[in-house]
Amino acid sequence: MKKLFLILAFILAGISLSGPLGAGESVHKPVVYFFWGEGCPHCHHEKIFWEELKGRLSGFVVRDYEVWNDPQNKEIYRRLAAAFGQESGSVPATFIGRKVWIGFSPQKAGEIEKAVRECLVSGCVDPAGLIGSSAVPVSPSEDPAPETVPFLGEVDPARISLPLLTVVLAGLDGFNPCAFFVLLMLLSLMVHARSRLRMLIVGGVFVFFSGAVYFLFMAAWLNLFMVTGHVRVITVLAGVLACAMAAINIKDYFFFKKGVSLTLSDEARDSLLERMRRLIRTGSLGGLVAGTIVLAVLANTYELLCTAGFPMVFTRALTLQELSVGAYYFYLLLYNVIYVVPLLVIVLIFVRTLGARKLTEEEGRILKLVSGLMMLGLGSVLLLRPELLNNILFSVGLVGGVIVLTAGIVVIGRRGA
Repeated sequence: MKKLFLILAFILAGISLSGPLGAGESVHKPVVYFFWGEGCPHCHHEKIFWEELKGRLSGFVVRDYEVWNDPQNKEIYRRLAAAFGQESGSVPATFIGRKVWIGFSPQKAGEIEKAVRECLVSGCVDPAGLIGSSAVPVSPSEDPAPETVPFLGEVDPARISLPLLTVVLAGLDGFNPCAFFVLLMLLSLMVHARSRLRMLIVGGVFVFFSGAVYFLFMAAWLNLFMVTGHVRVITVLAGVLACAMAAINIKDYFFFKKGVSLTLSDEARDSLLERMRRLIRTGSLGGLVAGTIVLAVLANTYELLCTAGFPMVFTRALTLQELSVGAYYFYLLLYNVIYVVPLLVIVLIFVRTLGARKLTEEEGRILKLVSGLMMLGLGSVLLLRPELLNNILFSVGLVGGVIVLTAGIVVIGRRGA
């Protein structure tokens, strides 16, 4: 077991930091210097402003520096503010050309946007030139250069990292042993009715409302992080919880249902099975649909502990992006659409074949191992380097590493059996 953690740690550590901006950057591109503090609400609003402005305008660079926790950035801010005849005690602070704004408001947002547009048309000096450009290093959050990814070619991490993370986490979350158990048992009982139409209706309604309940659950996580997420300790707590859930899921592969386990309890399974049997005996179509909705809500309520890890990590990663509220919910909807795809595939296979298929214990254990290793990697990143969640190479490397580790562990386990 120790070797597994060492291997995964090695994979995570192998993702290198993005280097400084190359010498090939155009000297004519206007540069904005934005100084902010972690937990500062006005800074948060200005970050959202810059994201929206970059979506409407191009051809300028925003270099941002966190000053409350970084002495080097604080000294850069002090020197630049002094060059403009300003104090460096307040944030946010924005430097464009020969202009500076301390604080942020809708009025200042308009002034800043006007200054950016003027610089794009007429050009402007680099504020760092007043203190020597070499004294102002490139900010680590500046838009990264395109990277070459095997089989994908050259990609822009800023454009693809979040969609890729959404697809990866939602896809893995969709292969959930708890959700599979409930749906497979329901459809297996429906097989005896020999009615494809009823199976399709019950399966479709169950999947739709499972996705709806999951969306509301994730929206609750999202709003929690949107309110409290500007405090570093929230990210740390999310990372700790993810690692704890990961450890339990990995334990379940080796010692299934022994000790603490994030699976459906026997009492919950018996309760759901009894409801399924009553549902199958329902004569009217309306009663069948209504019963399926109630069953979907109850089943997903039981499954929350079994599935909480990925939604928590994803919504925390989402709020670290400083997007608009609409963008947050778009990614939440995209996540849930991808999440229900494996469940829809199961429904369609059952409707076509009328086959009674149950999830075996070994298959459930393997799914636990995959989700556990994935959550361990994501939780470790939240604790150590949250910015890696924006790195496409990290996402690809983590998925590849988890697949290789899982395959190796399963093969070794079968040989030793």
